[in-house]
Amino acid sequence: MSESGFDRRVDAYIANAAPFAQPVMEHLRELVHRSCPEVEETVKWSMPFFLYRGQILANMAAFKQHCSFGLWGAEVAATMKQDGALGTEEVARWVKIAGLKDLPKDKAMLGYIRQAMTFVDGGGKTFPKRDKAKAKPEPKVPAELAAALKKNRTAAKVFAEFSPSCRREYVAWITEAKRDETKMKRVEQAVAWIAEGKSRNWKYQAC
Repeated sequence: MSESGFDRRVDAYIANAAPFAQPVMEHLRELVHRSCPEVEETVKWSMPFFLYRGQILANMAAFKQHCSFGLWGAEVAATMKQDGALGTEEVARWVKIAGLKDLPKDKAMLGYIRQAMTFVDGGGKTFPKRDKAKAKPEPKVPAELAAALKKNRTAAKVFAEFSPSCRREYVAWITEAKRDETKMKRVEQAVAWIAEGKSRNWKYQAC
């Protein structure tokens, strides 16, 4: 940080932007700091971001022919979209900013920023929630493998203790066999490896 709340990486980002973009970004930066003295700068996804009380308040970006500026939070996003901004329920942006004339008046911009701050002050979370990846279902063990495991207690115990991914690898290997002869050979080999505690790809990984 070059000084409290400011980040030298943002200085560099602005300095490396196209000449038309530099005054736009400096002005946006000044508006954010004027509205929110507590704001902290950082760089995420190669773009300048402004953080307020641990939440994303705003971000800006410069492109070859335009800039963009976004404010985060459901409430301010709804207001900005009513006023012509683009975005989602979580974030709204002014895009295609080629000069200061393409921005709303300072009074309006300061109002948007303060609304975003109020959302955070009220406990709002501005970072979009991500759905947790659904766990893959437990693999259905082929009848041939299940029967072979019943005859080998050691293999059956090891197989049960394998991770789901290890079990899936064996199941997939066996069910992918097109011929019954190939399938039975794979079952026999699988049981032997499993009894030794080996995963399907034991040469390359471990369970």
